[in-house]
Amino acid sequence: MQVKVIQYVIFLLGLTFFGLGNAIAVKVKHVGLHPWEVLNVALYQHFGLTIGTWGVICGLLLVIISFFTARKYIKIGTFLNALLIGPIMDFFLWLDFLPEPTNSWVDYLILTFAIVISGIGGGMYVAAGLGAGPRDGFMLFISNKTKLSVSQARILVESFVLIIGFILGGPVFIATFLYTFIQSPVFQTSMRFFNSLIELFKNKNKQIREDVSL
Repeated sequence: MQVKVIQYVIFLLGLTFFGLGNAIAVKVKHVGLHPWEVLNVALYQHFGLTIGTWGVICGLLLVIISFFTARKYIKIGTFLNALLIGPIMDFFLWLDFLPEPTNSWVDYLILTFAIVISGIGGGMYVAAGLGAGPRDGFMLFISNKTKLSVSQARILVESFVLIIGFILGGPVFIATFLYTFIQSPVFQTSMRFFNSLIELFKNKNKQIREDVSL
């Protein structure tokens, strides 16, 4: 199988896992959400549409900003990320098979599961090498311009987003601050694993071509 096909399969599966994780998290949003989802939920509560639609709108706005400020971060995967994760999340919410909130400690287990799934998905779509997501690219741009580390830039941007979401009445609670501690390690592990998998396919294809040419 062509490596490019493998990359797209891993990328699309990554977006699906990420959207599913976000959808599960939204079901128990009273215990807290990721800063970007806090903003999306707040916009949904104020102006209607769907949570996923606001995710698309915010993503495309960041793509437009990046187009004029950091075009090198924009690739096909950036557009696909901005356009697909929101509808995927809305689709899973529409199916209505996700666990309902229990208003007990179980909700924290549900959210932890959601964070792990989205962390795996994030690592997958980044490892695919088709381009950073609009939010990731924007944070890389901020990092380059301010000379902050990527982690510091992420904290800066997400803190700003969180403040706006909080002011608009988005669901901010304890779990909001757990995302970095849970999602980041899962993301890194997933990215390393799928990077290795793609490299394995590349080396295998290269070996096949060499064998054929002999």
